[in-house]
Amino acid sequence: MIRRIISALLVGVAALVPAGAGATDPVRLAEDAPDSHTVVPGDTLWGISGTFLKEPWRWPEVWQLNRDQIRNPHWIYPGQVVVLDRSGANPVLRLGKRIGASPADRPLYEKRFPQVYSESARDAIPSIPIRVIQPFLVEPLVVEDKDDERAGIVVATQEGRVFTGPGDTIFATRVPPGVPLWNVYRKAQPLKEPVTGEILGYEAAFLGTARVTAEMGVLDADAGVKGEADQPPVPATLQILTVKQEVGKGDRLLPAPKPELLSYVPHAPDADVAGRVVSVYNGVTETGRFNVIAVSLGKRDGMEIGHVLSLHRNRGEAVYREDNVGPAQRYKLPEQRYGLVFIFRVFDRIAYGLVMQSGGVVSVADSVRKP
Repeated sequence: MIRRIISALLVGVAALVPAGAGATDPVRLAEDAPDSHTVVPGDTLWGISGTFLKEPWRWPEVWQLNRDQIRNPHWIYPGQVVVLDRSGANPVLRLGKRIGASPADRPLYEKRFPQVYSESARDAIPSIPIRVIQPFLVEPLVVEDKDDERAGIVVATQEGRVFTGPGDTIFATRVPPGVPLWNVYRKAQPLKEPVTGEILGYEAAFLGTARVTAEMGVLDADAGVKGEADQPPVPATLQILTVKQEVGKGDRLLPAPKPELLSYVPHAPDADVAGRVVSVYNGVTETGRFNVIAVSLGKRDGMEIGHVLSLHRNRGEAVYREDNVGPAQRYKLPEQRYGLVFIFRVFDRIAYGLVMQSGGVVSVADSVRKP
């Protein structure tokens, strides 16, 4: 009976421990971790956490953050001071306010807990360098068959041109009213799970953006007679705003989503996950730090913006025959962990991440896991 009571108490205590705490090794501080860091423009949550910690994704543990704070860390701004408190059994990070008459004074700090500030969220420190991944907030596009079936279609171009560019007009069908901005794409290649061959989605070639200037079935007053029984349907009119590749007849359109704010604190998934590198963006097979990769994990696997995954290289198998006598023996070599990837865009079965650390090239079919 006593054993059961103790077991129940242990389970209850474990439920109160933040995710990632207790089940892993103690948080390790960086070799030269400072006592404080003054936040400056251009800092990122990843960079600041790396200043204090050997494992940046364990930032929530030393901040003692709950789930809401992980997803909305709009309380770190330039000019604030991040203070490392080493007084307890485990290190803790807090916000502080510098006090003292001049920089020459001995640095003293008033410790403060995260609080609400009046500054715009746009001025808050982002998770990772926005300039590196800005183009990827709207591209790449992962298109499933159901998306392609409802996508708008470019049926004509300005004055019958084969391809068009910024400022030109295109005409498209299946463009419902009330949606002003659209992404233009051309479905390119299937994204397959490297081992099973399962198609996880289609990575579309992002062509550009367009804005609706006249909705379907609406003509200008001087454009001709309306309402005649033999009149064909009138497509929507759109103006091309930006172009990465030329837009032509037959290209597709999907509503342009609002870019998701990269406000999540770097953190490991709550549960164990395992997937593979599906592709390296821009069609190459290998890449390195600060490049974008797609992994075979998505919303269905619990992926969210801010998740950090470790990268592992498959070393394959080795065959050994002692003294070339007897049957050959096969050995499965252990995988090598060599890097970290920060997830910044998530689809149903695919997620895109930025390689933050890499001890070698990142290759298609490498494994990704909870660090």
